[in-house]
Amino acid sequence: MRLRVRALGLEAGGKPIVVLNKEDADDLGIMSQSRVRMGFHGKELTAIVNTTRKTVEKGVIGVFEEVRSYLSLEEDVEVEVNIAGAPKSLHYIREKLGGRKLTSDEIIEIVSDVVKGNLSEIEIAAFVTALHNLGLDLDEATSLSMAMVKTGESLKLDRLLVVDKHSVGGVPGDKTTLLVVPIVAACGLTIPKTSSRAITSAAGSADRAEVLMPVSLNINEMRRVVERTNGCLIWGGALYLAPADDIFLQVEHPLSIDPLLLPSIMGKKKAVGANVIVIDIPCGRGTKVKTIGEANFLAKDFIELGKRLDMRVQCAITYGEQPVGYAIGPALEAREALSTLMNQILGTDIVNKATHIAGILLEMTGIQDGQQIALDVLRSGKAEKKLREIIGEQGGNPGIRPEDIKVGSHTLEVYSQQAGRVLWVDNARLVEAARAAGAPKDKGAGVMLHRKLGDRVKEKEKLLTVYAERMDKLSRAKEILGEGPALAVGERMEMLIQEVKEVPVPTKLFILER
Repeated sequence: MRLRVRALGLEAGGKPIVVLNKEDADDLGIMSQSRVRMGFHGKELTAIVNTTRKTVEKGVIGVFEEVRSYLSLEEDVEVEVNIAGAPKSLHYIREKLGGRKLTSDEIIEIVSDVVKGNLSEIEIAAFVTALHNLGLDLDEATSLSMAMVKTGESLKLDRLLVVDKHSVGGVPGDKTTLLVVPIVAACGLTIPKTSSRAITSAAGSADRAEVLMPVSLNINEMRRVVERTNGCLIWGGALYLAPADDIFLQVEHPLSIDPLLLPSIMGKKKAVGANVIVIDIPCGRGTKVKTIGEANFLAKDFIELGKRLDMRVQCAITYGEQPVGYAIGPALEAREALSTLMNQILGTDIVNKATHIAGILLEMTGIQDGQQIALDVLRSGKAEKKLREIIGEQGGNPGIRPEDIKVGSHTLEVYSQQAGRVLWVDNARLVEAARAAGAPKDKGAGVMLHRKLGDRVKEKEKLLTVYAERMDKLSRAKEILGEGPALAVGERMEMLIQEVKEVPVPTKLFILER
C-alpha cells in the first residue's frame, strides 16, 4: 500500500511511531500497536502503528519525528507501507512470561529491540512485569548488564585502574558524591562518575552537580575532563551509556516496581570501564532497603554480579533514617557540599559518610588507612581544589562560592509545638514537601533542616525552612507539612504507633533512583 506522508511534528522518545487512518489499517489487516514496514529511497524501517478516524485521513500516514528523520521523509511524498511481522524478541518475552529462564542471546535480542524502538511500551511493560513477578537469577542479571553495555556507548580510558561509587538511593540530601569524587581524584585515582537526575527524589546527583557546572557532556568531552582531572560529574542520560535502562525506567516508574536494579547499575559501571566499585546501600525506615538483613542479601548479589562482570565490588551499608546533612534540594545541597569542601562545615554526617566511602575505595586499591587519608585530603583543601578543577573543565565557574548559589526567595518556617528531643524524622514527607516546593526542576527549591535526630529542641524553636521560587508551590508544600509532622519532637518515644478503627487503605512509598 502506498501512502502520502504527513509530518506530525511530534517526538516519541526515540520510538518509531506512525499513525494510520482506521480504514487504511483495516485494509492492511492490522490494528493499533501492530507493526508496519515502510521504505523510502532504499532505506527501510519497522514502525509501531497508532490508528485514528479523524487526525489522519485515508491515504495518509502520519509520521513521528524519529521516522521522518531516519527515512529523510519530506511532506506529501509517497512511501510503500506493508504489514511487518513481530520481532523474535516478542517470542522470548512470552517465554519469560511463561516462567522460562532466558539465554544470553535471547536477552541481547530483547534489549537490542528495546533500544531500536522495535517493541511497544505494552511489550516492554510485559517484560519488566515478568522480571518483577518471576525474578531474574544472576545469569540473567549478568546477561542484561552486558546487553545494556553492548547496545550503547562505552568510555574507553587508557587506565588500568578505574574506580567508581554508586548509591542505590532512598535517603534524601545525599550529596556525598560531590565530596567522594574530588577526594578520590585528588588521591590520584581515576573516577569517571556518571549520575542520574531525580526520578522520585528531591535531587539526583546530576541535579546537584548541575548547580555548579554543566553536566550534559558527550562521551568525548567526558573523556577529556577525566584525562585532565582524574574525575568528572556527568549526567549519564546525555551519554547514551546503557540507553535501554532509560527506557526500562519509563515503564518501572508508573508500575512502582524495580526488577532491573542490579543490571542497571552494574551495566552503567561497566560502560565507563570501572573495575573497582563501592555500592552504597542506605538502610532504614523510609529508604528503599528497610533492614540490615535485606541490605546484606542485596550486597551479596552486587558482589557476585561484579565477579561475573570482572569488577571488584564492595558494599557500604549506611544509615538512612534521616537526611544526609541538613539540606534537601539541588541548590541547597550543592551549597552545603561546597561549604563542606571548603571546611566551613566540620564534623557532620556528610563528612563521616563521604570519607568512609572514599576510604573504602582507597583501601580497595591498596592504600592503607583509607578513611583517615580521605579526611586529610578533605581538611587540607586538596579535595576542594580538585572539585574546582573539575568544575572548570566541565565549563563552570571554578571560583564559585557558597553564597553565589541562589536559593528560592519564598520561604516557609516550621516551628516545634513543644520542647523535647527530635525522636524521628519522616524522610518521605520531607521529600514530598521539597518536590511540592519545586525541586528538582526549580533548582532553588527545597528544605533546610535546623535540627536532626537526638537534638534538643525548645518550644517554638525553628525545625526547618522550606524554600520555593514560586509562592503557589510553597503553598502546596505547606499543605503537605500540615498533614503530619516531618520531625517528631517529644521527651520520650510513645509506644502507641497508630490506632486502627477501620480497614486502612495501604500506601507505599516507592523509591526509584539510579
